[in-house]
Amino acid sequence: MKLMIYESYSLKDKRHVIKSIIAKIQSRFNVSIAELELNDSWQTSVIGFACVTNDTTHANQVITNVIKFIDGDGRVEILEHNIEIL
Repeated sequence: MKLMIYESYSLKDKRHVIKSIIAKIQSRFNVSIAELELNDSWQTSVIGFACVTNDTTHANQVITNVIKFIDGDGRVEILEHNIEIL
């Protein structure tokens, strides 16, 4: 998922926002999540998350809830996202 961080004017601002989002998602949705790319860009970030389950419906539900949660955070905008279910 590629994010635009509007309130970021430095890498420190960006890390504060991204770490906050990651911590909230980990505690609410029990998924593995990390920043993957664009570590040196102060207004964009790429994060990835994984949900392990034996039920495709449950996986879709968790992924949808995480996307809605991020989309509802006014500090960031989702520029693009890809979903892969194995």
